[in-house]
Amino acid sequence: MRNRFIAGFVIALTLAVSAAVVVIAADGGKPDKAKEQKRPSNWIEPQTPQQTLAQLELPKGFKATLFAGEPDVVQPLSFTIDPRGRLWVIECLSYPHWDPDGGHDRVSIYEDADGDGVFDTRKVFLDNGRNLSSIAVGFGGVWLCSTPEFVFVPDADGDDKPDGPPRVLLDGFAWQKVKHNVFTGLTWGPDGWLYGGHGILETSHIGKPGTPDDQRVEMNCGVWRYHPTRHVFEVVAHGMTNPWGLDFDDRGQLFATNCVISHVFHIVPGGRYARMYGEHFNKFTYDVMTSPADHLHWAGAKWQESRGNTPEQDKLGGGHAHAGCMFYLGDNWPDDYRDTMFVCNVHGLRINNDAHARKGSGYVVTHRPDFARDADPWFRGLELKCGPDGGVYVTDWYDYGECHDYDYTHRTSGRIYKITYGEAKPVKVDLAKQSNDELVAQHLNANEWYVRTARRILEERAARGDDMAAVHAGLRKITDTHADVSRRLRAMWTLHATGGLSDADLVTLMSDKAEDVRAWAVRLATDSGAASDAAIAKFVQLASGDESGLVLLHVASALNRLPVDKRWALAEQLVKLTPEQADHNLTLLIWYGVEPLVGVDKARALKMVATTKLPILRQYLARRAAS
Repeated sequence: MRNRFIAGFVIALTLAVSAAVVVIAADGGKPDKAKEQKRPSNWIEPQTPQQTLAQLELPKGFKATLFAGEPDVVQPLSFTIDPRGRLWVIECLSYPHWDPDGGHDRVSIYEDADGDGVFDTRKVFLDNGRNLSSIAVGFGGVWLCSTPEFVFVPDADGDDKPDGPPRVLLDGFAWQKVKHNVFTGLTWGPDGWLYGGHGILETSHIGKPGTPDDQRVEMNCGVWRYHPTRHVFEVVAHGMTNPWGLDFDDRGQLFATNCVISHVFHIVPGGRYARMYGEHFNKFTYDVMTSPADHLHWAGAKWQESRGNTPEQDKLGGGHAHAGCMFYLGDNWPDDYRDTMFVCNVHGLRINNDAHARKGSGYVVTHRPDFARDADPWFRGLELKCGPDGGVYVTDWYDYGECHDYDYTHRTSGRIYKITYGEAKPVKVDLAKQSNDELVAQHLNANEWYVRTARRILEERAARGDDMAAVHAGLRKITDTHADVSRRLRAMWTLHATGGLSDADLVTLMSDKAEDVRAWAVRLATDSGAASDAAIAKFVQLASGDESGLVLLHVASALNRLPVDKRWALAEQLVKLTPEQADHNLTLLIWYGVEPLVGVDKARALKMVATTKLPILRQYLARRAAS
């Protein structure tokens, strides 16, 4: 492998010796559409992967290995980890010239059989991918963001070869004007759905193939989800700029990393968040929910001036462009890092680390010392994920330019690093071969990778019709009796994903002593888009007396998911919250759910003007009625 690397790097340098180069795909195939690229006047020579790795600064006790480098991997844009601990990596040779008729991106599989932090074998799963920007595995195949389509490539027999051509699940994702603002960020949620993000530059009109234009879903910046067996697509929340990273914390709360404006948002279904520019689709939005971050990683001036890792930007965290999102929930790094958020700072040549803590209806995100940085000006971290041994993989796009430089794109470089603490113990694993009982037991594993992977496998087995009675009994015991709330939540989510929670169960859990359990019970009660009368009655009860801002936030979120004609009782109770109970984001989420009622029954809606204790709702109700 080392000999292949040396040969490949000589080739890379050879391609870079002249002022004008023809950019060839890394496999020697289709040339880049740009045909010829002129080297910028301020050109800096690339370094070898070993040189870049040697300059990676990490906290004491940590070490990094070069898991893979060019020519064994090039342009690693996204990756995921399968039940055997192997990395499935998108090698994107399309960017930035998206082409709906193109098809030379790769999905490659890397395995580190001896656990030394360096891959041993590589195989190509497919080499004709089109505009690939994100990947997930599960349910007998591979899920790919393939602009302008969301596709599934079947591999039911698990032989690492496609069983047939990609199946188009959704189409209508915009591509004409987008560069880096595509749809991406595939992440399995604790509720069993597959989540993703969408950029701001162009509006997509999304639907299953053949869906009429007037029945398609409009979306630009925001978060969406797709159910793997019911094949339902939903917009979760609107706003931000370009969410290029999604992850769930230890209590299952979703956070998205973002560029230009605030770098992180706490995502709640129904939310409408601050945008870089433009207006929300609903003209009665009036105001937007804000980021929980109490800081920026840049000086806050014009975003165009926040690049280049100047001393001022360096002090604050490096710059405005962020990619990837990971809450460290593994078992190799020190406890001080557990459940803190890590994001790649593209301009800052580093990995930022933030802490989050409960405040009001949501969280406050605070700055911690940057976790890692590299002096190589070509370093471009994009994505990071924790694996089965607790070590973290980080992709390095490794390019001269960054997200706004399209004139010169390096096609022959890319790296993946693995960061561990101390002497990580090699792990041999294949969760797909474990029994149901073993997968239930994995819900108590200290490493969240095992929990998430076990959940998805159990959801797959439930979907194919396996008997889940023993699974549900084991999970219910953890849900009902375990002392740790995070473990109870893990089991509760998998019960739901495998069909083991009834509506009555959820109503009961809404009275649980733990606010996180109550909040998630509310959320799961509307997961299918409907809620029983008993659940709605419980929502009203919570709105009138629950002291947790997080629970009230999810009750307001549920209001947004109810059919309009079933919102009245809950809306009329939520508007009675006081300013001490309802902070900015909660008040606005209530408004988004109340607003449609004005158009249905203006007279009844205006009665809330007299009963609400939230001044902004009084103002918005009157404004909406007048319009």
